[in-house]
Amino acid sequence: MAKEKDGVSRFGFILAAVLISLLVFSVLTRQAQQQVKVIPYSQFQSLLQAGQVDNLVVGESQITGTLKNAAPGEPSEFETDRVDPSLAKDLAKQKITFSGEPSPGFLSSLLGWLAPLLLFGGLWYMLLGGRMGGAGGVLAVGKSRARVYAESDVAVRFKDVAGVEEAKAELKEVVDFLKNPGAYGRLGAHIPKGVLLVGPPGTGKTLLARAVAGEANVPFFSISGSEFVEMFVGVGAARVRDLFEQARKSAPAIIFIDELDSLGRARNAAIPGGGNDEKEQTLNQLLAEMDGFDPSSGVVLLAATNRPEILDPALLRAGRFDRQILVDRPDKPGRVQILELHMHKVKLAPGVSAEEIASLTPGFTGADLANLVNEAALLATRRQAEEVTLEDFNEAVERIIAGLEKRTRLLVPKEREVVANHELGHAITAMALPDSDKVQKISIIPHGLAALGYTIQRPGEDRFLMSRAELMNRMTVLLGGRAAESLIFPEVSTGASDDLARATDIARSMVVRFGMDDKLGQMTYEPETQHLLGPTGVPDWRPRQYSEQTAAAIDAAIHDLVESAFNRSRAILQANMPVLREAAKELLKDETISGAKLDELAAKIPPWTDRA
Repeated sequence: MAKEKDGVSRFGFILAAVLISLLVFSVLTRQAQQQVKVIPYSQFQSLLQAGQVDNLVVGESQITGTLKNAAPGEPSEFETDRVDPSLAKDLAKQKITFSGEPSPGFLSSLLGWLAPLLLFGGLWYMLLGGRMGGAGGVLAVGKSRARVYAESDVAVRFKDVAGVEEAKAELKEVVDFLKNPGAYGRLGAHIPKGVLLVGPPGTGKTLLARAVAGEANVPFFSISGSEFVEMFVGVGAARVRDLFEQARKSAPAIIFIDELDSLGRARNAAIPGGGNDEKEQTLNQLLAEMDGFDPSSGVVLLAATNRPEILDPALLRAGRFDRQILVDRPDKPGRVQILELHMHKVKLAPGVSAEEIASLTPGFTGADLANLVNEAALLATRRQAEEVTLEDFNEAVERIIAGLEKRTRLLVPKEREVVANHELGHAITAMALPDSDKVQKISIIPHGLAALGYTIQRPGEDRFLMSRAELMNRMTVLLGGRAAESLIFPEVSTGASDDLARATDIARSMVVRFGMDDKLGQMTYEPETQHLLGPTGVPDWRPRQYSEQTAAAIDAAIHDLVESAFNRSRAILQANMPVLREAAKELLKDETISGAKLDELAAKIPPWTDRA
């Protein structure tokens, strides 16, 4: 880095010296020109006929000489540009003042000669990447683009990372090795060569890697997997070699490759010529480097990905990334820790507790919680409050879940009535069913891109398993909106499209994945249809492994489950029709139902018991 700066400063000094020299020469030339009088060629002819010129020097394009009777204070020397003699004779007859085209001066000629050289030199300097004599720019295409952070540059510590205690405990061992590598060889053990951080987006994988570097107080080489591959063949492999070479020179050090899936995607040998050869060469070089470096040298390779299922198996075998650490969405205690970490930066109203907010945010990642605290602070600032209240956090949760309010999106009265009954269908069904998530708010204010209304339910605790009855309850609540429309209006609307899709997905999973249909038995007919840690509802195509008769039975079972849940929703709402009509009037008037009014509504709905 210091050599590069020296090269830049030398080139800048040379360029400045050239420009100053040209400026001085221009000034001197202009002063010299001020001592010579430039006259038109027609005036020169008149002076010549009058015998007023002497000491003539006739050039191809210019004539210079002296004036015999120059006025006091005026220069005695003159110059003029020649004109074709025949043309000059004709012009003189017409008594027209005329002169020839001036020839370019010395400075102009010099600049015309130097400009191409300067342009060529500047382009060459840029191609060299600003280095005089070193490989840079296009010539440095094979150099690693890793951002190198010195020991003092990494300010993140483990105390700055919350909600992932198990992952921190695993990584503290890496820190201990980097601080005291000799202690780990005492019994013949060695630190894992590679540590792969696996988890959904926003859970803090990159932050954990930086915390390891900060705690170990060693150089930190950070690069994204996509930065290895360029349009030039062989560049990615060269950059991998250069990265590991730099890390070995700076050992003990940490190499961190973010978004490893963009580099380490599984190679496909079944399709000849179908893969990306450049990516495969880069991956092969990474595999070779991981085999080649000695773990006792003090270089630790960390990587992060949210798609481990697409990584090449050769990366995950023992001896390469032989330790895989899950950085999952935090549970409630983890969310409390994360919220406390971010909430101390804002001014809170008395009574606002991280535990209460954590109970409202199941499934939120660390990034979501940081965004939640910031949104709540912005909402309080917008209303010019002195403190951030619990209501600000509630509104921020709604903004994140449902989207921004669209009060300018005006609905016709008929649509508002349909939306009000639809949302109350969800809410009343959820209030009637046992063990359903508690309803927190009902609104018919449009939100986000497509939501014309919403009903917010918040689970009281984190759940990891669900029974058949709970899944049926969830489908019943989802179909409550369509059931309310079918009871109140002569025709149903398109507002239940998303509810129908989600209910059908639950029913299909119950039949083909969870073995919850008595006729089809305890069998799995389809594998997991979504990425391990990615977004839901992203199917992977696989050939069907059951007969047409089984497919027909699966379709019938799914249909029966959805119809059963829909009929159950209708029965619940039919039994609570007076409450539905009264609440719809209230919702159309106030646009939202929450708090005490929601508790009053829930008190009017008796618990539902299925009749045999």
